[in-house]
Amino acid sequence: MENTAQLTQTMNQIVLSPEQLLAHWQGHRGLTRRLIEAYPDEHFFSYTLGGMRPCSALIDEVLQMADQSMQGVISGEWPSFGEGSEAPPRATTKQQVLAQWDRVTEMINAHWPKIPPARFQEVDKAFGLYEGPIYWFLFYLIDNEIHHRGQAYVYLRTLGVEPPAFWDRPQV
Repeated sequence: MENTAQLTQTMNQIVLSPEQLLAHWQGHRGLTRRLIEAYPDEHFFSYTLGGMRPCSALIDEVLQMADQSMQGVISGEWPSFGEGSEAPPRATTKQQVLAQWDRVTEMINAHWPKIPPARFQEVDKAFGLYEGPIYWFLFYLIDNEIHHRGQAYVYLRTLGVEPPAFWDRPQV
């Protein structure tokens, strides 16, 4: 009886399920992918404004963080950021970036079901840098992607390119 009461209390505290969180994240990833597709090839690795990094560097950071995070999220064993990834070398073309993006998306989808539900509430120090509950770190990954996508939106607009609508994030 006590376990049933505890389960009911826990269920009443859930705002969204792990599946809903993944769909939300993948909705953002899909939008960022469309932004990469829209970005002019000739400016992807070189165009900057106000001391910001080129779009390719912003996207590379988002890719690395997402790629390297699943191991830590699942197991609590975090590589140092920028180390331990099985990712291919840095891309030199936009098509390579898109291929890496797709690989990381598939990897996230494949590993997500391995995350024990209680793990989302556990506190870790991701990459030895970001301490907090796993759900908080996942929100950080999403927020970081949105931040860098916003920078790329500014770049696109200054290049005369209409970016994808920021609100067009179908749930996957």
